[in-house]
Amino acid sequence: MTKVLIATEKAFAAKAVEGIKKIFADAGMETVLLENYTDANDLVKAVADVDGLIIRSDKATRKVIEAGKALKIIVRAGAGYDNIDLAAATEKGIVAMNTPGQNSNAVAELTFGMLVFMARANFKGGSGTELKGKKLGIHAYGNVGKNVARIAKGFGMEVLAFDPFVPKETIEKDGVTVVATVEELYSTCQYISLNIPATEKTKKSINFDLLSKMPKGATVVNTARKEVIDEEGLKAIFVSRPDFKYVSDIAPDNHADLLQFENRYYSTPKKQGAETSEANINAGLAAANQIVAFIKTGNKTFQVNK
Repeated sequence: MTKVLIATEKAFAAKAVEGIKKIFADAGMETVLLENYTDANDLVKAVADVDGLIIRSDKATRKVIEAGKALKIIVRAGAGYDNIDLAAATEKGIVAMNTPGQNSNAVAELTFGMLVFMARANFKGGSGTELKGKKLGIHAYGNVGKNVARIAKGFGMEVLAFDPFVPKETIEKDGVTVVATVEELYSTCQYISLNIPATEKTKKSINFDLLSKMPKGATVVNTARKEVIDEEGLKAIFVSRPDFKYVSDIAPDNHADLLQFENRYYSTPKKQGAETSEANINAGLAAANQIVAFIKTGNKTFQVNK
């Protein structure tokens, strides 16, 4: 019988686990649970005889992948997949997938929670500003970016976007203005929603030069990855621009150093973008359905290590 391991340092909601188990049971597969573990070696041991693996923010390292002697597929329940060693998976002929779009609304809503928090002086009673009529730049117009645009329109914001990988016509259909360069996006918009993945090209790409182009009262919201931020540049812009604000749901490595910029810098204690019951369930069920489709029919629609 095909066995699938759900390995979650932070467990799925009980409703999600029930749904995943049912999907696998209906497909004649066995579910193995490894929840709330604290030792990475527990995952290495648990993966030894399973055919499939579902993870959240857990790390599918080379050691884990090599330990999975029968492993055929790994699905990260979420959009990002930099916690999977793709090279190791490819070498072993293992298909790696993510579940794009399942938590995009949750991340987009968090983006606006953070925007309002910063615009309203951290809810400390000081005078704030309104978002209506302001320009919001969306850096990467994927599933999250699309939802950010939808919500921004409800706030009455003017929405612009930069994404060289999405056809201009697709973005414009949503009533969003497309800009030609990332520099134009940052120099035009007071607010930026940062949604780019962490790749070799994007790591540290949000640097001092780019941030310094932003208008007065600039605010950047990062719900993507901390690696895309040039941390030295971020601190430098705080020093040189008393009007600059940065808020994130994943703390940079120099978090403690940035706390000195009170009321202009904030980061959640841990990544919060997908932390809603709805996103939790959606991503878990999607991961299970993708594994079943792959095992039964060879479907590789969401493969990320092609």
